[in-house]
Amino acid sequence: MKWLLLSSVVALSGCSTLGNLFSSPAVPQVAPVEVITITEPAPMFHPTLPEGVLPAEVEWIVLNPSIMREYIENYDSGDAPAVAYYGLTSQAYENLANNLADIRRYIRQTLNIIKYYRDNDPTRNDEEE
Repeated sequence: MKWLLLSSVVALSGCSTLGNLFSSPAVPQVAPVEVITITEPAPMFHPTLPEGVLPAEVEWIVLNPSIMREYIENYDSGDAPAVAYYGLTSQAYENLANNLADIRRYIRQTLNIIKYYRDNDPTRNDEEE
């Protein structure tokens, strides 16, 4: 009785191990895969160049003893405005000039690097200038 019950449960449940005994296993049809490779270089990012530097005008006054005497006389009489003067030693002036030259060098080198990458980008159009 147990065997009859067990065999009927197996037959009705559709056990996959017994299904292969009576028929051949179904093989799914596989469509061939076509692989297409497109090689394109990744687009280069070209940042816009910064706006040019427009320095404000600076008025330089070289103070010597005669100019200082004249200014002090005018100041004592009330005719000269109270102006704060800044002075640089010759070494400080040389350091300032070297710093500005170093900034100019850095900017030129940076622009040359940007120009190199823009000139060597094969995907760049000339209209993007």
